[in-house]
Amino acid sequence: MTSKKCLVLLFMLALCMCLTLPQSALAEDGAALYKAKCANCHGPEGQGKIGTALKGTSLTEDQIAAVVTTGDTAKKPPHKKPMNGVSADDAKAIAAFVKTLK
Repeated sequence: MTSKKCLVLLFMLALCMCLTLPQSALAEDGAALYKAKCANCHGPEGQGKIGTALKGTSLTEDQIAAVVTTGDTAKKPPHKKPMNGVSADDAKAIAAFVKTLK
């Protein structure tokens, strides 16, 4: 192979790795973020404590992420406003984790 073909092949391999690795990392991050930011009120397994139960919620991932990132005036605090220290990517990770709670 020529050096250009090797370089293109190496680039494509690196790109594939970058696209697949974040998905599994996202799920792991979602669990850690949930435990740090949500479990105190919603329970470690989403069963509810002070906050509502999230286990088996009918909300979609997008709806969960929206409540976390933008808030909802119809919700109780702290969800009337965006949660501090939670980025949009963090909110997506949390939402993905919440949807795994059964």
